[in-house]
Amino acid sequence: MDRGETGKDFAQVMEMIVHINAKTMSGNKVILGVISAAVVGAIIGLLVAPEEGAQIRKKIKKKTNSLAGDLIDALEKSKQSAKDAAENLKEEGSALKDEAVNKAAEYTDTAKREFNDFN
Repeated sequence: MDRGETGKDFAQVMEMIVHINAKTMSGNKVILGVISAAVVGAIIGLLVAPEEGAQIRKKIKKKTNSLAGDLIDALEKSKQSAKDAAENLKEEGSALKDEAVNKAAEYTDTAKREFNDFN
């Protein structure tokens, strides 16, 4: 198989992986799927390259470490986003609770006044 056919086959496989990931995953899972596909693609690309085994293993290790770092960064960003969203919900919930307590107090005071006025 020549490099031109290998490149086309690889591109088709990557397109199918991205298409499947886009249909079946959402949010962080899409990020993970794309990064995983990139890792697989990098490894396949290195394996079909005309280089010595030691060079290929060195490149695979370097690329894998780089992509692992990217994955960790993406997961940390997602984790921080989730924490921020949880904190915002907590603050909004607390504000709504305070508003409800204040309204309840107002209604109670109004009811007491009207009851006293009635008597």
